[in-house]
Amino acid sequence: MKIRDMLLERKPTVSFEVFPPKRDYPIETIHDTIKELKDLHPDFISVTYGAAGSTQNHTVEIASKIKNEFGIETLAHLTCVTSTRDQIKRVLHELRENQIENVLALRGDIPETYLKNPNFTPQYHYASELIREIHADGDWSIGGACYPEGHVESKNKLDDIKFLKQKTDEGLDFLVTQLFFDNEMFYQFQEKLELLDIQTPVIAGIFPFVNIRQIKRIQEISGCNLPPKFLRILDRYEHSPKALQEAGIAYAVDQIIDLLSSGVDGIHIYTMNKPEVTKRIMRSINHVRSTLNR
Repeated sequence: MKIRDMLLERKPTVSFEVFPPKRDYPIETIHDTIKELKDLHPDFISVTYGAAGSTQNHTVEIASKIKNEFGIETLAHLTCVTSTRDQIKRVLHELRENQIENVLALRGDIPETYLKNPNFTPQYHYASELIREIHADGDWSIGGACYPEGHVESKNKLDDIKFLKQKTDEGLDFLVTQLFFDNEMFYQFQEKLELLDIQTPVIAGIFPFVNIRQIKRIQEISGCNLPPKFLRILDRYEHSPKALQEAGIAYAVDQIIDLLSSGVDGIHIYTMNKPEVTKRIMRSINHVRSTLNR
């Protein structure tokens, strides 16, 4: 089922993100994770796409298993900045062969090894170019990324929202946000979309933090805002790992309930391949989710 149709019929959706195992781990390690997530009845599960071939080959395989063996709709990530047009066409062909209908079109980050190569000339510079090419390939349900607090590489938030407008004008069926810890930033972002007449459904990305190392790494990469409530939790439980995990899960639950109560189009939980954390979140929102009109 295409996610664009799902959003019309089942709003709000609840979905998860998983990533292929790193090179040192067998691909089978992800199967147990998917089995556990399946029991939580997500509307779909997305599979990330590694840069420069690190896990690209596994994305289609895992997405196919999620859909064709576990019976869950799937969303395959596809990045383009280090890919050739022939490579993109090949991946789309493989996805179609595996009955996968949904693609998250991303520019992706340029690996350092590419940046050091003076001969590297990307065939794609922006996600909008990839979106155009996917549309030309056939009838796909295409999603894109958005950044409530602005992309870390953008000069200013105005430019960032203009680039998003360009992407949506290419024909996106839905948007998935980068993680955020301050719902007010998300609501302000929604107001900006309304001003630019961007009517594309927005699925909110939620990251349940469970340790200090994760938080430092995430903030380094994304530059996300840490609101006072969040900082109080860190200050109080920084040296108690179990308490911090419990507080982090509770924080994510609080975010999700607030977003669902405000009529968000969907919730997308970044599971970090940790099904137990996701299970605890889903148990906490089970009755809230069941009362929503689906």
